[in-house]
Amino acid sequence: MYVEEHGPADAPTIVFLHGGGGGGWMRRPQVDGLPEYHLLVPDLPEHGRSANDAPFTIDHAAAEVAELVRARAHGGRATVVGLSEGAQVTVALLALAPEVVERAVVSSALVRPIPGAWMMTPGVVRWSFRLSVTPFRNSEWWMRANMKGAAGVPEAFVDDFRRTFRETTEESFTHVILENQRFRLPAGLERVTAPVLAVCGHGEYAVMRASTVDVAAAIPGAKAFEVLPARKMSVAEQHNWNMTRPELFNAMVRAWMTAGPLPAALEPLKA
Repeated sequence: MYVEEHGPADAPTIVFLHGGGGGGWMRRPQVDGLPEYHLLVPDLPEHGRSANDAPFTIDHAAAEVAELVRARAHGGRATVVGLSEGAQVTVALLALAPEVVERAVVSSALVRPIPGAWMMTPGVVRWSFRLSVTPFRNSEWWMRANMKGAAGVPEAFVDDFRRTFRETTEESFTHVILENQRFRLPAGLERVTAPVLAVCGHGEYAVMRASTVDVAAAIPGAKAFEVLPARKMSVAEQHNWNMTRPELFNAMVRAWMTAGPLPAALEPLKA
């Protein structure tokens, strides 16, 4: 698994896990905005420069992140911050190896079935890729439409998104989608002693908000919060808020690292 490393050699370690279908480049705002910490930023299996580490599964990714923390985090423990599919990996990691996690932030981890999930067979996912990606792989207009509409990725990341869009294969797309849709709360979360913050956007889908509450309820002492939008934002923009609102995201991470008060834009999320 490819990993970038940044920051001081004597600082606490944070591991940032990106969303499905992306790469470590999605965490650039955190690398730039949190220079006082030791940062480990992997490309998850079957993503980016870890493309040959296949197939992607959440359990396999969690096991690799556990080994990464043991080998390269200062003191063999780290704060783990995951978003979307990276948040699902974080939840799996907490169940698999809670001893390596100092603290955790779980941002928008889907743990419930979405409406119509029963139709998401491997064949259906592969055909959706053939119909919506393969014919348009070199279409700049289609790529940008997906970047802004479906992913909520800011223009500053267009080169990274373009490269990822063109490098995604039918197999990797299928693995990532199916793992995302099939993930449920794993056994063992009751053993977690690390402080855990589960968050999602105020305007995200009801199933994601309910999933956030579920994650917090399954982990002793965990807290569930929602992020209030500062302006009119799409669901995708609220989901990928580490890129669309990096200052707020970084302030949240810094507050969680220091056990300080969370930013005012985060409010408790109720069931």
